[in-house]
Amino acid sequence: MSEAVLLIGTKKGLWIGRSDAARKDWRLDGPVPEFEMQGVYAVGVDTRGDSAGTARLFVGGTSEHWGPAVFHSDDLGETWAEPPEGSIGFPKDADASLERVWQIQAAPDGQPGVVYAGTQPSALWKSTDGGVTFELVRGLWDHPHRKDWGAGFGGQAVHTVLPHATDPDRISVAMSTGGVYQTTDGGTTWSPANHGIKAYFMPDPDPEFGQCVHKLAAHPDVPERMFAQNHHGVYRSDDGGAIWKSIADGLPSDFGFPIVVHPHEPETVYVFPLVADGNRIPTEAKCRVYRSRDAGATWEPLTSGLPDVSYVPVLRDAMTTDTADPAGVYVGTRDGCVYASADAGDTWVEVASHLPDILTVRAAVLE
Repeated sequence: MSEAVLLIGTKKGLWIGRSDAARKDWRLDGPVPEFEMQGVYAVGVDTRGDSAGTARLFVGGTSEHWGPAVFHSDDLGETWAEPPEGSIGFPKDADASLERVWQIQAAPDGQPGVVYAGTQPSALWKSTDGGVTFELVRGLWDHPHRKDWGAGFGGQAVHTVLPHATDPDRISVAMSTGGVYQTTDGGTTWSPANHGIKAYFMPDPDPEFGQCVHKLAAHPDVPERMFAQNHHGVYRSDDGGAIWKSIADGLPSDFGFPIVVHPHEPETVYVFPLVADGNRIPTEAKCRVYRSRDAGATWEPLTSGLPDVSYVPVLRDAMTTDTADPAGVYVGTRDGCVYASADAGDTWVEVASHLPDILTVRAAVLE
């Protein structure tokens, strides 16, 4: 029997939602004891095992006492493991210490065992043992631009890792600040890919790098079409990130954090607009997800079941989808609420409330 799993990372721990494949009624377990009072900024689900019991769950926790680490579970969250020597840490010659894990991303099918992590300070890590241990990708860390990457409001971090769907040598990352960087040789060399993305807060609003890109997304069937939510700006690239063009027309604001692509419809994309960087509340003080079904040409607000009044934002990793049909869409807010849609955003139900500040959500329907 199929089971739906929802990982909810908060500033004070991890909660796990469970449901059947219909995703109508959810049971919430938590806080998970292993992560009580930890900031959980990254969670992940590796479904490449493709059957119940083989999916691997990930948590990037930050303990005030023990520091940051990546944990994994092979029994859907019943138990959690970390290697005795630690899962992730800078080599001595890097002259840096790990502050936080912001992203855990399994590679596409065809790359067994490969899992990526993005961290603060801005670094990319690669695992070849299924996310148990990670090694620093030196090509990005040693990039000559690194000394000029600034810190966004939340820190200086690689928060998006987007492996190419069919070419294992191609990876895109986004960082705040620094913008989008890409490799075509498996991580040996990296180039900025920000042409067209604005940085109004810099003396030159069209810099080669330094943009505060909040999130990237792409559909595996159309990997050359990429979407970006920027610090003021919503963009699409149709050439793999070489040139970006605005798709913000029709939105009430171009500021926000998450951007998510529908799992089965490459032209369907979701965002959560906020008023502005200086006024980070939902537009018109309403909790509204916006959906485009034509790759950003037009937008529609999704409201059925969402609160009519809301003053809390949704962070960059607190919106996600599952791969069911119809697709599930999930949103977590900074006042501890989670809303789920089992019909691609048409209607919503509240899954959780009164949790700590929600940082990240990930979902999967497992056979």
